[in-house]
Amino acid sequence: MAGFGTRGLRPEQPCPCGGGSYGSCCRPLHRQERMAQTAEQLMRSRYSAFALGEVEHLLRTQPSEEPLLQRRRSLEATCRQLRWRRLVLLATEAGGPGDLEGTVTFEAHYSAGGQRGVLRERSRFGRSGGSLAGPWLYLEALELSD
Repeated sequence: MAGFGTRGLRPEQPCPCGGGSYGSCCRPLHRQERMAQTAEQLMRSRYSAFALGEVEHLLRTQPSEEPLLQRRRSLEATCRQLRWRRLVLLATEAGGPGDLEGTVTFEAHYSAGGQRGVLRERSRFGRSGGSLAGPWLYLEALELSD
């Protein structure tokens, strides 16, 4: 898949999520070198995955009944069509290392077709298997506005 993945972003460059250098922020999560410790870390890594076309990370971190091929094609199209510009965290509730669930409210600024927009979402995250040992997963958007 030419044009997808992090091949063009070096570890020392700023992470799309704004959390520091890509190499110490979202890259280790994208490459499965470590798991997100909090719901916020997972949300940041998913934002960066959308920005960088890291479709496999997006698939891995969101359970779905939708057929895998259909999900992959939809995510690839979204990553091609939108340019994610900036992430603004507004609030977090629970979602820490000792929690099973949590929410993160954010604004994701983007552009598409010469127009700019802001996606505002309150997302629910939970641990796989309902266990503290399980990885964080994106479960659903509780509130969404565009």
